[in-house]
Amino acid sequence: MSISGTDAYAGLTGLPDLVVEAVDLARRLGFPSSCRPEQGRLLHALAAGALESIGETGTGCGVGLAWMIASRRPGVRIVSVERDEQRATEAAKLFAGIPDVEILYGDWTRIYERGPYDLLVVDGGGNGKKAKTSSADPQRLLHTAGRIVIDDFTPMAQWPPLIGGQPDTARLAWLEHPALLSTEVQLAEDLATIIGTRRP
Repeated sequence: MSISGTDAYAGLTGLPDLVVEAVDLARRLGFPSSCRPEQGRLLHALAAGALESIGETGTGCGVGLAWMIASRRPGVRIVSVERDEQRATEAAKLFAGIPDVEILYGDWTRIYERGPYDLLVVDGGGNGKKAKTSSADPQRLLHTAGRIVIDDFTPMAQWPPLIGGQPDTARLAWLEHPALLSTEVQLAEDLATIIGTRRP
């Protein structure tokens, strides 16, 4: 989820058709926080490597989901959870004709119902990516060597990373998670993503 992610698509060409449709849906619903194009391209690349299943928390209007659908292998199922009922309903309509795609309405924890996954994108306004006590558990949600993506960080400029002059505990929790081999990838001047691979 990016604060001005929907607006970032203005004037862009060469996008997958389904991404264009999802962006149009976000505009119609007045939803500003879609997955940014830089993040979408990363998800597009990572989804191509999934062999069985992909999970996402925070469907929004389906922009990030559309990027992943556009590159997934045939037969790879995708499950996405959205806590806003209207967005969940409208996204489900948008993807209704596409096989192996399921939109669940509810809290992000519903993602556990369909796991584990080869790729899990932890996004949206829930606490799945924020709090140590309630964050997504990669050992339960990922296959061995599966990848988790946590987006919408500002690029790290020092170690340890700071936010407001204090250690960035949310970022550190993922970078130092004992079940993961993690790294931060800078996607734009103001945007970074953490990618973790589940250890054996």
